[in-house]
Amino acid sequence: MRRSSRAIRGLGPILGTVLAGAALAAPDAAMQERLAPCIGCHGNGTSETEGVPSLGGQLPDYVVTQLFQFREKQREAPPMNDVAAGFSDDDLRAYADAVATLPPPSRSGPAADPALAERAQGLVAKHQCNSCHGSDLAGRDAIPRIRAQREDYLAKALAGYKSNARPGYDPAMNEVAQGLSEGDIKDLAAYVSRL
Repeated sequence: MRRSSRAIRGLGPILGTVLAGAALAAPDAAMQERLAPCIGCHGNGTSETEGVPSLGGQLPDYVVTQLFQFREKQREAPPMNDVAAGFSDDDLRAYADAVATLPPPSRSGPAADPALAERAQGLVAKHQCNSCHGSDLAGRDAIPRIRAQREDYLAKALAGYKSNARPGYDPAMNEVAQGLSEGDIKDLAAYVSRL
């Protein structure tokens, strides 16, 4: 397991180099047609479907890594494993580039109440979320944007990391989540989803 996680961890820089040369232009008509089922579930930037993450604002390095993990069944998330099963490496890159053109998710609704925000900001600082996900939690390289992600999805992901039901391509999230209580997970998900 350690060896495979190191190998997968090494994918980020390699895939980043491949993707660095590609401009984030709007996908061509053929790719937009292929992307339509993705948008049907994940939304055009912002997911309106319970339990389904928003893809808007995700960087190509992160998306290509996740699609690779789905294709190789290193990450189980029906129906994504079936969707990615037939993807070539070129398909992974094309989808990642297309997804990267989606607008960041938008949040409509009230901001987190001050007490919740204070607790969650303390957790963000304690667990150094900003050191990986960026100062604004908008992600970087192969690390996802979590800012304005669906609350239910964030809570499920954190609980999955804590229980080790969701392996990361790097063990950092599983390690960080071990120190989170159910209340911490609830606070973090509520706060980050409202940014």
